[in-house]
Amino acid sequence: MLRFFRKLRKCESGATAIEYGLIAGLISVVIIGVVQLTGNELVEVFTRISDALQSVPPAP
Repeated sequence: MLRFFRKLRKCESGATAIEYGLIAGLISVVIIGVVQLTGNELVEVFTRISDALQSVPPAP
């Protein structure tokens, strides 16, 4: 049992996986923040486009 714990302590693959997980989590938090900041502006742009298209008369 003691050998198992010594071997486990030397193994660094779990630490690498955790580091990659933390990096992925940080990137996702940044993406969510950017989308939230620009989300309202995008809604306004699409609303203006929709309003402009509704004012165009239909083709005969």
